[in-house]
Amino acid sequence: MSHTAEPTTPLLHGILAEFAEPEALIAAIRKVRGQGYSKLEAYTPFPVEGLTDELGHKRTKIQWIILCGGLVGGLGGFGLQCWINLVAYPINYGGRPQFSWPAFMPVTFELTVLAAAFSAVVGMIVLNGLPQPYHPVFNVKEFDAASKDKFFLCVESGDAKFDVESVKSALKAAGATAVFEVED
Repeated sequence: MSHTAEPTTPLLHGILAEFAEPEALIAAIRKVRGQGYSKLEAYTPFPVEGLTDELGHKRTKIQWIILCGGLVGGLGGFGLQCWINLVAYPINYGGRPQFSWPAFMPVTFELTVLAAAFSAVVGMIVLNGLPQPYHPVFNVKEFDAASKDKFFLCVESGDAKFDVESVKSALKAAGATAVFEVED
């Protein structure tokens, strides 16, 4: 029994538009979002002020992750010292009190900072979806300029309003210098 492979059409990740200036990218985002597209991603060689707000990205939860990490570190360090001095190895030296909390503060502070820093790094890696050695936009040869001097906007195919030709025309009308189809 022979089985012939049928040709498959590549899945489309989205439409990628190239812009020469950050102002043109911001104007294009406003124009495309005004037409009802919501699944957008921008790629720039340097940070562009106001870009995340224009893209409609919500604030991340990283500050809460850092706060929880710091609290766990601080409470864990303080609790460990309390347990050691009051339960595990209670030593009466010179008539000093067993629970001398001011002496616990340097270690508590250091563990708070350490745990907050570790949770910031781990939280950033997890929330950014790293490591991600491959992304569909890498299939576009011109995308190499995103790390040098060009600005890119991708309208993803998961958008409810996505239609290849209407997205291409919208991006060209928004001032794109080039428009590319990005295959998955």
